[in-house]
Amino acid sequence: MRALRNLMLIAVAGLAIAACGKSGADTLSTIDPSEYALGSATAPVTLIEYASTSCSHCARFNNEVFPAFKAKYIDTGQVRYALREIATPPTDFAAASFLLARCAGPEKYHAVIDAVFRSQSAIFQSGDFGGGLKQIALSAGMTEDQFKSCVTDDKAIEALNKRIETNSKEGKIDSTPTFFFNGVRATGELPMAKLDELVAAAKAAKK
Repeated sequence: MRALRNLMLIAVAGLAIAACGKSGADTLSTIDPSEYALGSATAPVTLIEYASTSCSHCARFNNEVFPAFKAKYIDTGQVRYALREIATPPTDFAAASFLLARCAGPEKYHAVIDAVFRSQSAIFQSGDFGGGLKQIALSAGMTEDQFKSCVTDDKAIEALNKRIETNSKEGKIDSTPTFFFNGVRATGELPMAKLDELVAAAKAAKK
């Protein structure tokens, strides 16, 4: 899809510029009300994940580990979770999928992100980024015209570009996924046992 390829202009140097920014403890341990968070607002642990929908490591974490973590901690009110957008190559795919998730709205945002991660490998193998994302959009209740308008909205693209740059700088992100448990950093595809440790440590530090 030509429109999707045009999003390569968003090729934000997210990871490359990360070292230039300064991170604030509040930013890395607090979820803004405007973010599409999951879990109780009074949860003792805040988990912020910096991830890219074009990152295979992020996809494996989402597909193989996150469902159990969500059931154990987010759904039970122990953890409040937010995903912050980062663009890794192919950045046009990451950009378009984040735009799509935003267009789907707060109630469907995480479901769309999950669908992208679960379809990532097949979409990459096919090479049809636009077609793969269009099918996800249709499954989320959007029309083809709505999808096209969504991924070519100049204002939305500019806003996404700014969010990615801000996220990269504030979190000093040099790889994805990167996590912050109440402001404490962890990186990589964390197994459930490690997540248990990090949640327990975050809870203990608050007492």
